[in-house]
Amino acid sequence: VSLVAWVVEGAEGAPVDAIVIAAIVVLNGILGYTQEAKAEDAVVALGTMSAAASTVLRSGELKTVPSAQLVRGDVLVLGEGDAVGADARLLTASALRIQEASLTGESEAVTKNPATLTEPAPLGDRVNMVYKATSVAQGVGRAAITGVGMSTEVGAIAEMLDATVEEPTPLQNEINRIGKMLGVIVVIVALVVMITIILVEGITAPSDLVVVLLLGVSLAVAAVPEGLPTMLSVVLAIGVQRMAKRNAVVKKLSSVEALGSASVICTDKTGTLTRNEMTIERVVTSSGRADVTGVGYRPTGSVLSDGEELPGDQRYEVQLVLGAGSLANNAQLTEHDGEWHIQGDPTEAAFLVAARKLEGTTGHIDRFERRAEIPFTSERKMMSTLHQEKTDRSLLLFSKGAPDVLLSSCTLLQVGEKTVPLTERLRQQAIDEVEALSAEAFRTLGVAYRVQNTADSSADVDESLEHDLVYAGVVGIIDPPRAEAAEAISEAHRAGIRVIMITGDHPATAARIAADLGIIGPSARAVTGAELDTLDDHQLRNVTREVSVYARVSPRHKLRLVDALQADQQIVSMTGDGVNDAPALRSADIGVAMGITGTEVTKEAARMILADDNFATIVAAVRQGRVIFDNIKKFLRYLLSSNVGEVLTVFLGVVFAGVIGLTDASSDALVLPLLATQILWINLITDSTPALAMGVDPEVDDVMARKPRKLTDRAIDARMWGGILSIGLVMALATLFTIDLFLPGGLVEGNDTLEVARTAGFTTLVFAQLFNALNARSETTSAFRMLFANKWLWGAIALGVLLQIAVVEVPFLQVAFGTTSMDLAHWGTCVALGSVVLWYDEIRKVLLRALARRRGEV
Repeated sequence: VSLVAWVVEGAEGAPVDAIVIAAIVVLNGILGYTQEAKAEDAVVALGTMSAAASTVLRSGELKTVPSAQLVRGDVLVLGEGDAVGADARLLTASALRIQEASLTGESEAVTKNPATLTEPAPLGDRVNMVYKATSVAQGVGRAAITGVGMSTEVGAIAEMLDATVEEPTPLQNEINRIGKMLGVIVVIVALVVMITIILVEGITAPSDLVVVLLLGVSLAVAAVPEGLPTMLSVVLAIGVQRMAKRNAVVKKLSSVEALGSASVICTDKTGTLTRNEMTIERVVTSSGRADVTGVGYRPTGSVLSDGEELPGDQRYEVQLVLGAGSLANNAQLTEHDGEWHIQGDPTEAAFLVAARKLEGTTGHIDRFERRAEIPFTSERKMMSTLHQEKTDRSLLLFSKGAPDVLLSSCTLLQVGEKTVPLTERLRQQAIDEVEALSAEAFRTLGVAYRVQNTADSSADVDESLEHDLVYAGVVGIIDPPRAEAAEAISEAHRAGIRVIMITGDHPATAARIAADLGIIGPSARAVTGAELDTLDDHQLRNVTREVSVYARVSPRHKLRLVDALQADQQIVSMTGDGVNDAPALRSADIGVAMGITGTEVTKEAARMILADDNFATIVAAVRQGRVIFDNIKKFLRYLLSSNVGEVLTVFLGVVFAGVIGLTDASSDALVLPLLATQILWINLITDSTPALAMGVDPEVDDVMARKPRKLTDRAIDARMWGGILSIGLVMALATLFTIDLFLPGGLVEGNDTLEVARTAGFTTLVFAQLFNALNARSETTSAFRMLFANKWLWGAIALGVLLQIAVVEVPFLQVAFGTTSMDLAHWGTCVALGSVVLWYDEIRKVLLRALARRRGEV
């Protein structure tokens, strides 16, 4: 449209105006390009996420290389804690167990061996293969790579996901709708005005036709918010940067606003709602229960009985349990820069942490040297280690495992510093304690030991030694909730967002954590995946309206739950980390991948990545998404109302030219209230920096105090359109009144020239739009609340004022923009009449707040 104005000006023989229009078009283009580039740069950091590395055997030497550089034929060297970098066929394996939940959805680690399979087997049963995106839970092994990149099992899923089409976000649909609507309005307004002029004024010369055409183009320029696409990209880019600082990495700018629309957050439990740090909270021995305080891997806390120090016998028993559990153990606990880290199985690490909380236990552990190990297997469900006492050289076998299995190998019970026969009554009492812990959603591990009869440490060590053990006690282990998760869930509920937990964990554990965090009440239950399999789609939709905890579910259940919620008109955010979670993440409105535990395929399918795997980050991102949407509405309100003001100024100025004295007595030529170059100037200084400053506007209204947007809600609703039109009308009337005030004739007799009057009207409209920037920060909250909170907005307003002074007072700019100098009285009048839009909107907001109170909305 601006280019059309440039062509018309050139055809009319006004080279200065044509040059000015061309310069403004180029300047707007540069601004748009630079801001779009900034928007793209905001997400470039995603590509710098740390790449996984693998250890390989090449030319007889061990080398560590990026997993992306692995090739077929390489020999992978696998150790506990390693990420598997490619699909590979096992050559050797020792007690090797692979965590394949990311690929198969199975939570239990799979025991691997290099034996050749005699029959075709599904993926989860191929025990002689290891796969990319899985990890080594235990043991060591070596494997020949058979597939890399897209030729892996993970790659096949990625290809399938690549063919999936993502639906546009609600904001994208709304902006497209507004753009089409404005396009139609621009054409209609321009045609109506041109036809009105021709019918009322008539065309007496070819030059009149050029003036009419120029007027129509000017109105089109005024009506179209040229800065809208640029401002939208900039605001979203700023939101991306803010979210990244809060550990939420958004991959696509359009997803930022969608976060603010979420009505349901479906979240995993482990690591997201919990710390993913297994913690011993209870120790049960023959003397009773002891509570272990402190959470996570930081060994701070204590071991108490009913809130007091442990009595002698119980202290000995608890120290034996924690010490034996720490010795029959392959995990390591280390401190680095004030942070504690583990290597190995988190459950085993829980013993190392708890042992440090009971004074004297670590000294007891240090008395022993390890001689041999009987490793854990899924069949035996226990492990044992043989240790030698450093002083008297005696041998002891320490065992830990599933309590029921361990008890079957025990014949004695530890009572204080003595042992007594494990009678059936005592055995049943121990089983009852285990069941009581399980009912409280604890994971239980029993601990036992036996003094060897011989000091011959060279004897064969195998599971035949695991008999006639002394049962020491049982521990209750749980992954504790994150302290900030409960607060975040409460904040989500306040915002009208429902939180649903979906986990592969045990139903009792899931229900307890959910109740502790406030997701459900204490009596609510979890629905299992097996129960979901019995429901049809209609029944499932009814269940999802009532149930907020789902346990023992597979990734395909997640996809069904997403579909059911979306069919119920919900906007769903779904978290996931495994490869099989990817379809559910892609199907969800906002798929959220875990940045720490998430696989590459999951990250590719998601729209957002949590760098810290923390649920509180999701809620913080939702808040930021709502703030961003508010800021988008702010500049939409600002741009559209300001542009309506320009349109109405030109339209009403032409229609009522005689009434306000806007005529040229020396000729019959049509006189415009604003020139085309002036309209372009207004768009340049008021539609750019103030709108951009609104992208960093702080939260004026409490965005979490309202319910989520519905799919049917418009970004610009009827009330907002009413405000846009009324504010635009006030701007136009203030501008035209200014012109009338200084022109001879009209409603108020003036004595200035047309150039002075037009300059004053032009300046009043600029000031009115700058005042409107303060109005637009909220639809109902006073502009004077947090008036100086946005320093960038005040900087943009100050810049606009300085530029307007320059375009009015600097001689060569006067020639370019058809302005003339004004005295202080004129400037004061322009400021006063420009501020009318602020006072009008303050009155309107008072009425809106009163109406909301009357309706009980606040």
